[in-house]
Amino acid sequence: MIKTVLYGVNGKMGNVLRNKIKDSKEFTVVSGYNHENEDLNSYDFPIYNDINQFSAEADVIIDFSHPNNLKTLLEHANKKKIPTVIATTGYNEQQLREIKDASKKVPILLSSNMSLGINVITRVLRQLSSFLYNEDFDIEIIEKHHNKKIDSPSGTANLLANTINMELNQDNQYVHGRVGNETIRKKNEIGIHAVRGGTIPGEHQVIFAGDDEIIEFKHTALSKDIFALGAMKAAKFISKQSEGLYTMDDLFKL
Repeated sequence: MIKTVLYGVNGKMGNVLRNKIKDSKEFTVVSGYNHENEDLNSYDFPIYNDINQFSAEADVIIDFSHPNNLKTLLEHANKKKIPTVIATTGYNEQQLREIKDASKKVPILLSSNMSLGINVITRVLRQLSSFLYNEDFDIEIIEKHHNKKIDSPSGTANLLANTINMELNQDNQYVHGRVGNETIRKKNEIGIHAVRGGTIPGEHQVIFAGDDEIIEFKHTALSKDIFALGAMKAAKFISKQSEGLYTMDDLFKL
């Protein structure tokens, strides 16, 4: 059994992941971390507000929490040398550098989206973006999420945009929505547009618009279960790796 620590255990994704692990024959939760007060009797494993109180052995940490928890998370992972899956979004550039530095001492898998489908699309984008762009296709990204999501654009929209831009030698500028009378599109733009409403789990659409033809890549999450299952696959993978920074793309290389 893969002994797992859950960060953000009381959040929406934490609850989904906990239920998926409960049904799993490969994983077991040995503890959870929650930065707020919580009814400890509602769980069948220990919950800590101060992770320094945690002393049990663990094989992996899965983090679906908040960027504010990053310092505690990385300190815990490094102190205990526990491989870590970071699925939280909304990190700034400084925090991303901290994750990269921490990965020199402990294996870390960082991904803005744990679904296998999104990561299939990123592989396709790496193969096709440069060709389509050179054929004068304009690139736009539309993402849709529930009305409680705190970051915009989504981490996945940024992942898709960055994947494309890397293939285009970082030559494009991101335009987040358009308003006004002088917003004619420039060649070196990638438009990124966010929609928030209701209980949409997540939808991402990449549009390549050319002369008289449109190519679209679209992924729709019908439930949060896919992110939990993807995180468990990532956890199984990272628990066997040496120090370094990994992505979901590394799972496809096996």
